[in-house]
Amino acid sequence: MDLEKYMLPCFSKTLFGIECLGCGFQRSLFLLFEGEFLAAFNMYPAIYTSLVFLSFVALHFLDKTKNYNKLIWTSGIINGFFMVAGYYYKHFYL
Repeated sequence: MDLEKYMLPCFSKTLFGIECLGCGFQRSLFLLFEGEFLAAFNMYPAIYTSLVFLSFVALHFLDKTKNYNKLIWTSGIINGFFMVAGYYYKHFYL
């Protein structure tokens, strides 16, 4: 099934021709759903840290009995590092 036609276009790439830090997330997520774990990582190195971060954000809204702020900040910082490192690797190393 060709899922690319259902994906949202990157606003930054469409307007300015420059990929953003999140470019590749959707394709990587679909590769992950297909069981292509290494290909998903190669497409978007921050896929796993992004999913951990989004899971903590979801828990923050769904489970009001615990405070997830520290986990959200920690995973957000780690995810940001992976996003910047992956962007640098894709555009300046390859």
